[in-house]
Amino acid sequence: MTARPIRVPMEEPCEVKTQPGPFAEVAVCLPLSRTFTYSLSGPAAIGCRVVVPFRGRDVEGFIVGLRDTAPESFDALPAREVMDHEPLLPADVFALCRWIADYYFAPLGEVLKSALPPGITQKRIERAVARRSEKDPAKARALPPDLGLALTPDQQRALDTIENVPGFGAILLHGVTGSGKTEVYIQATRRALDRGRTSLVLVPEIGLTPQLAERFAIRFPGRTAVLHSGLTSKQRIEEWTRIRRGDAPVVIGTRSAVFAPLENLGLVIVDEEHETSYKQEETPRYHARDTAIVRARNAGAAIVLGSATPSMESFRNGEAGKFTVARLPSRVEQRPLPKVEVVNMREEYVVAGRQVVFSERLLGAIATRLERREQTIVLLNRRGFAAFLLCRKCGFTYDCSACSVSLTYHRSIHKLLCHYCGLAKRPPERCPECASEHIHYVGEGTERLEHDLTELFPAARIARVDRDVMRHPRDFERVLGAFRNGDTDILVGTQMIAKGHDFPNVTLVGVISADASLALPDFRAAERTFQLLTQVAGRSGRGDRPGEVVIQSYHPDHYTFQLAETQRFEDFYQRESRYRRALFYPPFSALAGIVVSDRNAERAAQTSRDVGQFLGGLGEERIRVIGPAPAPLERLKRVHRYQLLIKAATRDALHRALDKLQANLESKKPGSTRVMIDVDPVSLM
Repeated sequence: MTARPIRVPMEEPCEVKTQPGPFAEVAVCLPLSRTFTYSLSGPAAIGCRVVVPFRGRDVEGFIVGLRDTAPESFDALPAREVMDHEPLLPADVFALCRWIADYYFAPLGEVLKSALPPGITQKRIERAVARRSEKDPAKARALPPDLGLALTPDQQRALDTIENVPGFGAILLHGVTGSGKTEVYIQATRRALDRGRTSLVLVPEIGLTPQLAERFAIRFPGRTAVLHSGLTSKQRIEEWTRIRRGDAPVVIGTRSAVFAPLENLGLVIVDEEHETSYKQEETPRYHARDTAIVRARNAGAAIVLGSATPSMESFRNGEAGKFTVARLPSRVEQRPLPKVEVVNMREEYVVAGRQVVFSERLLGAIATRLERREQTIVLLNRRGFAAFLLCRKCGFTYDCSACSVSLTYHRSIHKLLCHYCGLAKRPPERCPECASEHIHYVGEGTERLEHDLTELFPAARIARVDRDVMRHPRDFERVLGAFRNGDTDILVGTQMIAKGHDFPNVTLVGVISADASLALPDFRAAERTFQLLTQVAGRSGRGDRPGEVVIQSYHPDHYTFQLAETQRFEDFYQRESRYRRALFYPPFSALAGIVVSDRNAERAAQTSRDVGQFLGGLGEERIRVIGPAPAPLERLKRVHRYQLLIKAATRDALHRALDKLQANLESKKPGSTRVMIDVDPVSLM
């Protein structure tokens, strides 16, 4: 058994064919960036899955190459089993996985595995086909007449821009909230279907799929499929099979849907393209938006990136002419944007003589909406009842024993929880350090807001949306459906409620602790705060009545809040660009993060120093290395973490440095210490 590195150029074609070669290059489904050679007992195809012996156990892998001659230096072990009669992944998806492995320094076997539904087998595919045939023996249905809404002139121009793209082209659809981007998506999809091409629509959150899928299903009955991790294994395989057979030429899903087995792809849509949810935070660390651009390019398809608050990178690409920009500067039916007011919470403290959760301005606005039978959204991007437990006598706080964070108090279950490793503890009645009874719960989360609002407005119907209560896609449909139908007066939630939803009766949005995200040690903190505020503001005033937004802040003079009042992303981009240029951050540089982790703190620190010295010794003038330093979350799940950042003038320079680093790491074999490379990171925590 031997190993060699795999580095496949993005332009290299992916040839998937059956050959009589008795030896296979296999990418095992493990965090290894090398392939291994095994002997085969008969013909096989590139792309088929195999079971192979590996370090004393059997593991799955993918055949990524075939050869007729035996390796000279050793006897290849035989593969146990060829799992597939034919490759399950289409050639273009296989090629896309190779690009991901190359660009993101991800193990090819794990990339290929993530492109398939979990638990998929030939038998399960056959059963899915049989069930589908029993339900609906007709493979295709004629499209009904288009009942689309009449487009505004701006929408029509945007649609024509998409339609006139010759082959591959990227369009940034920059439209204010409520400007009708979804209708443009639907009519562009209709035109693609009329040309015999398929369409892929990506959304950032599972909670956004029901509403969007319903709108597409009405317009394209029997032709849409949904893919996301909230489906059962059986459901995902059935939907995947429908797509592969050509029964569903329109696919809607979250980031993993970028691998949907669509043929003749003609249109790709990435809704809310700025959302960080598109970046996978575990291996393989691909960004679905950028991966979708590559897939569209390879297919000669148009790709539409839609947002009211584009990412700095996408807006920069539009500014540089790499993307075509289509603008929707006003809401449909000339509805006004909501009026935004920033409340100075320092003044509220002076008046009340203590720290308060709700300003008088916001409470009055909520009461007015209840009287008018209008709806309110209250956003706080922190779940739980209290941020942490504090002894007011000795200053003791209950921290997680495995992570560098305080435990969050959840009142409904009366437990202190770590949101990173899941550690749960019963809160003490006395301080564990000084035995004082002066235990105080500091800060607030969405559970606390729901509790306080219930006491302040006992007649109001209040619901909450956060990860504690939204455990299944059905929960989203139930809670958000009730709110949309008017069965709920006040919706409290985290960023889950800030984007993409259409609630016509919402006329007030309140934002609590708007400063919290600005305090994060991340150069994107201001961008994310502006995007969150603008997106949640856009939930207000989407119906016949004007909307209002109340943002509570202890730093109302910060430019992020000043510009949030106007909701003009162009102004924010110009202001933020000065900071990014000066400090050489994206979109004016290429960036990679390196996290070194080990249960032994000294080993992690030493390896991070070695990595820093290696990168510094490359003599590459076009890169800058920052660190190493302890990561902002220095310890997670008992693992110590050190961080380095690499800034480069070009992506080529960045990848040259990372290529050399990876080769150096593979030659040294750092043992239990893990070195993780994250290209284009969206979080520096």
